[in-house]
Amino acid sequence: MSPNTVTHVSGPYRDAPRHLWRLHISGSKRYPALVRQAIALTLRAPFMELTDKLTILADAAKYDASCSSSGTERRDSRAGGLGSTIGSGICHSYTPDGRCVSLLKILLTNYCIYDCLYCVNRVSSAVPRARFTPDEVVQLTLDFYRRNYIEGLFLSSGIIRNADYTMEQLVAVARSLREEHQFRGYIHLKTIPEASQELIDEAGKYADRISINIELPRAEDLERLAPEKNATRIRASMKAIRHRIDHASEERSKSPKAPAFAPGGQSTQMIVGATDASDFTILAQASSLYREARLKRVYYSAFSPIPDASSHLPLLAPPLVREHRLYQADWLMRFYGFSAGEIVDAAKPDLDLQLDPKLSWALRHPEFFPVNLNTAARDQLLRIPGLGVKNVDRLIQARRWHKIRLHDLTTLHAPVKKMLPFVETIDHVPKTLDRADILARYVEQEKQLDLFASPAAVALSPEF
Repeated sequence: MSPNTVTHVSGPYRDAPRHLWRLHISGSKRYPALVRQAIALTLRAPFMELTDKLTILADAAKYDASCSSSGTERRDSRAGGLGSTIGSGICHSYTPDGRCVSLLKILLTNYCIYDCLYCVNRVSSAVPRARFTPDEVVQLTLDFYRRNYIEGLFLSSGIIRNADYTMEQLVAVARSLREEHQFRGYIHLKTIPEASQELIDEAGKYADRISINIELPRAEDLERLAPEKNATRIRASMKAIRHRIDHASEERSKSPKAPAFAPGGQSTQMIVGATDASDFTILAQASSLYREARLKRVYYSAFSPIPDASSHLPLLAPPLVREHRLYQADWLMRFYGFSAGEIVDAAKPDLDLQLDPKLSWALRHPEFFPVNLNTAARDQLLRIPGLGVKNVDRLIQARRWHKIRLHDLTTLHAPVKKMLPFVETIDHVPKTLDRADILARYVEQEKQLDLFASPAAVALSPEF
């Protein structure tokens, strides 16, 4: 009998591990039936078929958006080992809500002792539960890789027993893949801010990227919807990871043989639409995280209504275009030199859902245009709607040899019609910027369809 088994309890919970029995005692007043169900499901977990576990835990992981495999060091297995981070044979799969998944993206378990109201896997939820052992995750990763289904692993977990115990299980998976199986593919581990710094340091030793979810943009919302989590502690953990990454980078600059620490950096995720936080609040929080914790990426995940939801949560999901606009605004902050206060502000706190943020900014600042493509500085060119970073660099390179004409824009495959009102060349000077004309040109007007019209008369939009 396991030393963790409760021996003085009779009935169906006699073989329950001690941490589950303690949970039953502490949670029975709040969720007696659900806690008993969680114990029973966890006891059955070792006897579930692996395919059943995979079905439950892959589906449970779909709400985590931060699964990009970019940014890590180039590494392959030509000198031995298994896997790589540079191959192009990644098989992408798509979740029902349209997210692209290029990694084996699973939870170690969807059982959790926390009761975050926005989470489908909270302790008070009645969802089916399952749990992998570390060895099962290792074997799944290797099997999927050998079949060329994946190029890496994204692993997260609900909190079981306590933060340190859960973090130990996650680290055990990464350690086994790296040391026992010489796996050189991409590994992304979700870390737990409540876990000890030693365990987080060990996670960074084996993982390409580690991340801690900030969850919500405002600390008061996190305290209200996820009372077991603490915004201050989360940010402190992020800053500690940043210092550890900086130290490892400094050591590797002195000696290439120095051990790496999370070479892909760290990322986080914010839920959009679970509270009334404005886009200004969300982007200001993201800007602060980029500056203070030097995150590689902030991901935005539109809130999805969940079964048996709390009355504190909205009944409807926010429009997905809002998530899309936030990603566009985030791109402007990271690569185009915009600040959060330029994209949105207290007077206009939410992004325009009809226009992309760059075009919206341009229409609010007609005094900035037209921009002369032959004389403007790089930071001015980056603010022209339709002109991306690569094309800006190509224009700067081209104008060293000749004056820029409209024809040169077509060779760049740039959206010339979108750029025309905002640029000046030696053969083009635009008229006064007309906001109404531009809105009529770029904003598709909604049309009421005729119920009795013939199919040929109904023109479907390109997305169909």
